[in-house]
Order: sequence, then C-alpha cells, then structure tokens
Amino acid sequence: MKAVRYAKYGAPSVLEVMDVEPPEPAAGQALVRVAATTFNPVDAVIRSGAMRRAFPLTLPCTPGMEVAGTVVSGGRFAPGDAVIGLLSMMEDGASAEYAVVDEAVLAAAPSGVPLADAAGFPVGALTAWQGLFEHAGVRAGQGVLVNGAGGTVGGYAVQLAARAGAHVIASASPRSAPRAHRYGAAQVVDHTAGPVADALTEPVDVVFDVVPRSDAALVAAVAPGGVYVTASTEPPPDAPVRATRMFVRADAERLAALVALLDAGELELDVAERLPLSDLASVHERAEAGRLAGKVVLVP
Repeated sequence: MKAVRYAKYGAPSVLEVMDVEPPEPAAGQALVRVAATTFNPVDAVIRSGAMRRAFPLTLPCTPGMEVAGTVVSGGRFAPGDAVIGLLSMMEDGASAEYAVVDEAVLAAAPSGVPLADAAGFPVGALTAWQGLFEHAGVRAGQGVLVNGAGGTVGGYAVQLAARAGAHVIASASPRSAPRAHRYGAAQVVDHTAGPVADALTEPVDVVFDVVPRSDAALVAAVAPGGVYVTASTEPPPDAPVRATRMFVRADAERLAALVALLDAGELELDVAERLPLSDLASVHERAEAGRLAGKVVLVP
C-alpha cells in the first residue's frame, strides 16, 4: 500500500510517499481503509523533532492524527462500517491507504457529510468540547471569549459555547468574521486591528485561547473566579486567575455525541481544502510559511 512516512526528524522534505506492507491489527484494533486523514499544526511540530522528548516516536513514522474510513476487520464494528477517530500522536497515523486503529477511539462517522470530510472533525470538536466544558466549566449566561475563532478549534468552540447559552465574543480576522457570527458569536473582535483585550468593554468569565501563544493581557481580562484555558502554549506563570493548558485526548463516547450534533444540524463542519495525500509535504511547507488557512483533508 501507499503511505507517507518519515524516517528522521527534520524539514517537510523528510516526508516521503512509500510502498509498505499493509498493517496487521492486533487484539482490540480495527483495520480501516482510509477515506481521508488531515493535517494538524502539531503534526509539523512533531515532525520537526521539537517535541521528541515529550512525544518520542519510533521511526520511521506515519503521521496523521485523524482518520475517516471504512472498517475492514474489527470486533466492535462490522466490515464496511464508516468510522472516524482521533489517533495517538505516539503511534503510526492514518496517512496511508490502510491504518490500524484502537477500536476504543472509534465512533460511527456522521451520515450528513462526505466521509472524507468527516476526517476533519475529531480534533477540532473534541478540543473545543474538552476546553470549554471539562477545563473551563462553561455554562449558560457566562461571557466567553474565543481567541482564534477563525481556526478549526475556535470555530467549534464558538458553536458549542453559543449552543450552551454563553455570550460569545470571538476574535477573528475580517475574512472569518461572517462565519463566527453565523456560528453564534454575539460580538466579533478584529484581531488584526489591535490588541483583542483593548476591544473588551468588561471582563469575561472564560477565555479559551487557541492561538499559538499565550496572551497575558487576555489573562488579565478574565473576571475574578473565571478561567483562562489555552490549547497551545503554557499560560503566563503569574496569572491572577485559574489558568491551565489543555491537551486533547481521544474520547469515543463524547465524539459520538458530537457527531450526533453534527448530523442534527446543530454543528457545522468546515473544510478548507481537499488534496491528495501525496501533497502532504507541500501542506507542511505551506503551514510553516503561514500560507495555510483552514482545515486540510488529505485523501489517499
């Protein structure tokens, strides 16, 4: 089968399309014919070697944290079942024609979107849910600032917070502002026009920060007793409120519940590009050059 792999850490050029033997599932695993995988920014960081101490890999490695496909074999699902899942960053991923996946992380795929596009759902939806409700405890009536609402995680965060009855303020570029309003943001702050904190007229209960840096000014914008959650870098060490960094984890039960919301029309899936898997190295290059906007789905 065809797979994209890298045998050493380094620049995007280490990613190569290879012919490899199809993987063999072990007990508790499913063999999945991959309909699509995706690119996530952390993929580039791991590939570069910058996280080798935190996430040591066995090289050569196949990237791809998200998968959508059909089951070939596996105990919990029948052959032909359409599934999606969030894979471990520490093991071979889904940038291949076939992947072995722990059955415990798989959920039935949504029925209302193309199966390949559904690969772009698990990371964003799970990160947003866990950040808002498990780490920040968002509830109806609270003021929630989503910093980075134009991105994949931020877009789901706006939708989920608004659905929960929060007053959502979204920071986004003018290009992304209409989508943030459609997702339920009561106010959209243009982050290209100046510091986001300067546009706030009063403190908020929760800041969910998904841009690749922490902002001390946004921590200071959280009301006493509120929470600052970052899904990227460490929060400022001297934060005057509870501040925490989160890491997404696989949760098949929650993923299934989020899929149900997607199928019911209560969440919207946004995919920016659909490309052949052979373009993965160029996607990494574009991401590192800051020329990648939105979720990219890659089809074997």
